[in-house]
Amino acid sequence: MTFRIFLSLMILVLSQVAFADGDENYKLASGDVLSISVYGEKDFSLDEIRLNDEGTLSYPYLGQVQARGKTTHEVEQLIAQELKDGQYLKDPSVSVRVTTYRDFYISGEVQKPGGYPYQPGLTLDRAIALAGGLTERASTKRVTITRGKGATVSPDQVKLDTPIKPGDTITIEQGFF
Repeated sequence: MTFRIFLSLMILVLSQVAFADGDENYKLASGDVLSISVYGEKDFSLDEIRLNDEGTLSYPYLGQVQARGKTTHEVEQLIAQELKDGQYLKDPSVSVRVTTYRDFYISGEVQKPGGYPYQPGLTLDRAIALAGGLTERASTKRVTITRGKGATVSPDQVKLDTPIKPGDTITIEQGFF
């Protein structure tokens, strides 16, 4: 019995570590909302700041900080280094987290096409549900997902359980009858 409990706890811990590693690789872009905390320094902490169209944020004393294409860990290191270099703080402890991910978009043969807030763990079938479901003419075999700088997931690779990422554009074509 105790071995089963131990095994269950290990699986839970490892799944949390795997999720954290996946989130660590997330690249920031315009539309993401961040929370930045500097331990013990309220004046240097920001509750919510949205990255602008250029992927930058305005940070106290430092001005514009480029965050597009960086992970939260890379932004933490960048801000900490600039606070040290500018002699604002001696050894800052900076924490950056995403509070709201950028929207994903769905168009074509869905009831309510448009942009929707991303939720971690989102899959194609859940994205379709958020958009009110498919129309009568929709084809689940003719779906294209465009990611990032024009990279696409081809329709033959798209399944209903395909993960959707922040900023994705989903296009659902008509089926042929």
